[in-house]
Amino acid sequence: MGGDLRFAWRGVDANGARKRGRTIGADAASARAALRREGWTVLELDALGDAPPPKASGADVTLFTRQLAGLLRAGLPLAPSLELIAQTPMRGGLPRIVRSVARDITQGVPFSDALARHPACFGPLYCQLVSVGELAGALPTVLARLADDRERAAAQRAKLKGALTYPVMVLLLSLSITAGLLVGVVPTFKTIFDGFGAALPAPTRFVLALSDGVARWSVPFAIAGFVAGAACARVLRRSPPARDAVDRALLRLPLVGPLLRSLAVARWSRALGTLLAAGTPLSDAFGSLANATGNRIFDHATVDIAARLHRGERLAAAMRAQGCFPPEVVQPVAVAEESGSLDSMLMDLATLGDRQVDDRIGTFASLCEPVVIVVLGAPVGGLVIAMYLPIIQLGNVV
Repeated sequence: MGGDLRFAWRGVDANGARKRGRTIGADAASARAALRREGWTVLELDALGDAPPPKASGADVTLFTRQLAGLLRAGLPLAPSLELIAQTPMRGGLPRIVRSVARDITQGVPFSDALARHPACFGPLYCQLVSVGELAGALPTVLARLADDRERAAAQRAKLKGALTYPVMVLLLSLSITAGLLVGVVPTFKTIFDGFGAALPAPTRFVLALSDGVARWSVPFAIAGFVAGAACARVLRRSPPARDAVDRALLRLPLVGPLLRSLAVARWSRALGTLLAAGTPLSDAFGSLANATGNRIFDHATVDIAARLHRGERLAAAMRAQGCFPPEVVQPVAVAEESGSLDSMLMDLATLGDRQVDDRIGTFASLCEPVVIVVLGAPVGGLVIAMYLPIIQLGNVV
């Protein structure tokens, strides 16, 4: 598959206004055609070399999926639908990706294979479901379900981010206020206390020492924290065992661990249930679930379950052996295997998991409120009390 090219162009519009610019196209003819659709008559077009690979956000991919499902349901063929979406004003590199997919389709490449050439945007699960939809003649239905699932996952991520952002921002605000008081206010009290000529209470001495330490070591500490954070991020990017350890530790945290486990189980159940409902055999479905959960512990469990299934083991037994799936998920799967309703049971478990995630996010947010009040008020209140203790003691003596 050839990449797109960058071109420098010079042209005029219908009013004779001249303009220079740069554009990207598969070749000179397609670049000229794109500029012509924008109302420009190209006078000069020079190739500048290969264009960087296009990138698209998850929200853009979801919008593309929803638009394509709607056009196909309206009766428009696949290739014209893609061309129409590519001409729609969109941000990022999605128009280039859609044009590339449309070119591949016109050359006889299956739609799922054309999407698989852009793995950063369309993962194995997405491509597998599209392939099943193509073979079954139900591509619009499959795309609509994919759009629904992606929108649901995006809504859950937004809720989770919202629940975590509030306490984190309040914690940072509390630390900023405390640091400001220690650096800007406490030294003023120190000059007053020096004239008392009496021993200061232990809390006051601690705050004064802390203020001196913050003023002296805050910049080196901030630099060391930044370097340590950058080093940790680098290790996590390059070390799979480190990422495994972090994901395993997150699952063991109170409040956060059960929430992340419910979220991973819901994603896993919905992905597998969707594949099975679309007609994918159980043994083939696991090839598309490698990164379906967002948690490496569950992703490793998926690989091991696939290996156990190929050895003839039942799904429920393979899930139970991993230790990361709760019993309230494994037991219904065992019953569904016996009754032949595995796909519907998995979808029901996914729906139940989504409800548990929403409930746990609400519980987490409600518990954060009193904690946030304490975190915000305790440092400031402690500083005020420590600073006024010597004055109170002096008043008592007088």
